[in-house]
Amino acid sequence: MTSHILVIAEKPSVAQSIAAVLGAKEKKDGFIEGNGYLVSWCVGHLIGLAEAAAYGEQYQKWSYDSLPILPQEWKYTIAADKKAQFDTLKDLMHRDDVSEVVNACDAGREGELIFRFVYNTAGCKKPMRRLWISSMEDEAIRDGFSHLMDGRDYDPLFASALCRAKADWIIGINATRLFSCLYNHTLNVGRVQTPTLKMLVDRDAAITTFKKEKYYHVRLMLSGAEAVSVRLPAADEARELKTACEASQAVCASVVKEQKTAAPPKLFDLTSLQREANRIFGYTAKQTLDLAQALYEKRLLTYPRTDSAFLTDDMGDTAAGIITMLCGKLPFMEGVALTPEVPRLLNSKKVSDHHAIIPTMELAKTDLSGLPETERNILTLAGARLLMAAAEPHTFEAVTAVFECAGQTFTAKARTVLSDGWKGLERRYRATLKTKPDPEDSEENGLLPGTLSFAEGQTFDSPTAKVTEHDTTPPKPHNEASLLSAMERAGNEETDPDAERRGLGTPATRAAVIEKLVKGGFVERKGKQLIPTKDGINLVCVLPEALTSPKLTAEWENNLTQIAKGKADPDAFMGGIEEMAKGLVKSYPFLSGEKKDLFKPERAELGKCPRCGSPVYEGKKNYYCSSRECTFTMWKNDRFFEERKVTFSPKIAAALLKDGKVAVKKLYSPKTGKTYEGTVLLADTGGKYVNYRVELPKKQK
Repeated sequence: MTSHILVIAEKPSVAQSIAAVLGAKEKKDGFIEGNGYLVSWCVGHLIGLAEAAAYGEQYQKWSYDSLPILPQEWKYTIAADKKAQFDTLKDLMHRDDVSEVVNACDAGREGELIFRFVYNTAGCKKPMRRLWISSMEDEAIRDGFSHLMDGRDYDPLFASALCRAKADWIIGINATRLFSCLYNHTLNVGRVQTPTLKMLVDRDAAITTFKKEKYYHVRLMLSGAEAVSVRLPAADEARELKTACEASQAVCASVVKEQKTAAPPKLFDLTSLQREANRIFGYTAKQTLDLAQALYEKRLLTYPRTDSAFLTDDMGDTAAGIITMLCGKLPFMEGVALTPEVPRLLNSKKVSDHHAIIPTMELAKTDLSGLPETERNILTLAGARLLMAAAEPHTFEAVTAVFECAGQTFTAKARTVLSDGWKGLERRYRATLKTKPDPEDSEENGLLPGTLSFAEGQTFDSPTAKVTEHDTTPPKPHNEASLLSAMERAGNEETDPDAERRGLGTPATRAAVIEKLVKGGFVERKGKQLIPTKDGINLVCVLPEALTSPKLTAEWENNLTQIAKGKADPDAFMGGIEEMAKGLVKSYPFLSGEKKDLFKPERAELGKCPRCGSPVYEGKKNYYCSSRECTFTMWKNDRFFEERKVTFSPKIAAALLKDGKVAVKKLYSPKTGKTYEGTVLLADTGGKYVNYRVELPKKQK
């Protein structure tokens, strides 16, 4: 019997690429066979942690008394729509001619989890090896198969992935059920999404409580340059200084010339790619991830779910070749002579699971115009970033001249570009964009192009002066670009960007977290902005700091990273998570009456009650008066409307309350069996039940 190696990829498209390289060409039901290989796929998450209800009848309904739910023996569930593919994989694993299994799922934490859940649930005991690649190019796949690793080497990565899944389950299930039961409203609480929501709510509060204040500058006109005073709080003070300056002498106290360098940007990791794509194209984090994944599967981009901004030390020749190809491929590089500084891009010590995101050589034989515009935008953006990162630094001379006049200090600044460097490439790239991105703060802001030719001690008699009025500006609402930065830094503005990442979530999960907040109704998109809703603000207000603190969650994320490296104990981590769940439930046994109604949906008033004048609202089965003393009710299933086959809609109810009548185009007559047009009148509202009658148009009478 010929033995086969079973290769399991994460998606069918990836399996097809791998099969083509391995020489497996015979398509079967759920796998591809040939050349000693069986290549199959998982279709994403085939298996997940079971719902709470799987642990006992008492968890079917949400109740405070059943909390906390802490599984001792974890149960797993196979996705109903993917059971057939799981059965295929299980059968393949247990085939007598299969000698070993290769995990070819995406090379990261979640890919490891997807494969191991299937491998373990299928009860497979066969040797397991790991394919770990950063590109779907044929050469990368071939090279990966010639360097397969022992699957057990990735046990710590699986432990980290399992801890992540279980921690999210424990906090998610217990906190969601706890606060939903307390407030009688579904409140989705998550280990990562709740601290992310807190950052949005904090920013919104800073904007809401911001008080605009005026301030003033006095500006001196000195030989074509403008020297500006410090910020002055009062208009009178500014006017007095202007008058004093015009009657005085300005003296140049100092002239400082500095040569400054703006270093080229780093290569893209996923978060920085998402930020830039949001800033330039307005793409959401999820859209960018999906586009980058599609390009990866088309072999045009390297693996996108990375937190590294460098290439490995052995990639110098590869990078140089791709840069040369891009110079001839990207239209904005026409006529540009680039001498790339490739060594700057290489640093194996700063590459974790995968190197930075760059285009592949497959692009050389690809017609860019044949790609969808969105994919072309992301691919060109990644190519432009690689070229900029390899270009020379941008250098300029900054000149600062300080003047004394009427006892105050005035400053003039200017700059002269010495070498355009990478900014020249950036300008060329930006010129090709349909819309111009928002400007970013940089070291050059506030420096006017040009030179300042002043000498120390130089004087200016009675200089011309003017006063300019300004307003302080509130913080800007978060957009996806700024929120991703905040998540990456875990809300700590002082975090060293080169320190080991301790952010909220991982580059691969942040997009899904933002989408979940929007879908749950806690955040809404207004253009590029992300604004917390009333429910989102209330949720952050009622939750304890343990659930909303970005720092605590970032510490957990760091623990998961340490577990993946084999440097931390998974059991100790899970013990901490369980204790937190127990503490939560103990801390919130009940709520006062008014707090319970915090998340009650705001009711839309349909009109005024014809009996007492109080607002009338829509209920599940009726339209009712809000006054408890009043019994006015219009029933949706009133026989009058049912006999005439009319749906008693809120629109009809509102019209009846406003005008006492409403025109209805189609009224069914039980007597004639025909449909006719008429006006429904609110005939009598005084008795126990409301009565209605129909008035026919004159032509039908």
